[in-house]
Amino acid sequence: MVPMRLARQVRTGDEPVTARSPLRLRLGLALFGFAWTAFGTVAFALTDRPWWAVACGALALITAVDVVMIGRHIRQGPHYQPGRDVPPYRKAP
Repeated sequence: MVPMRLARQVRTGDEPVTARSPLRLRLGLALFGFAWTAFGTVAFALTDRPWWAVACGALALITAVDVVMIGRHIRQGPHYQPGRDVPPYRKAP
């Protein structure tokens, strides 16, 4: 049996420095969701189920907007998720 104090994870204090951005994973998941909703839209439209096609089309639109926003955040670079070597933002006047 493992003592309780050994089973706990020890915090080192450097988590913000070693943290990795989840944006690329989120982009992959959003693209996967967009592909499936686009496929569902076409499939339901071809099988003459218009309300399901509309629902999938609405979800495809939402995931497309999510993909665009994630891409925008990735292009913003390190200022979106600053690290140790990134200077702070300038204060607004």
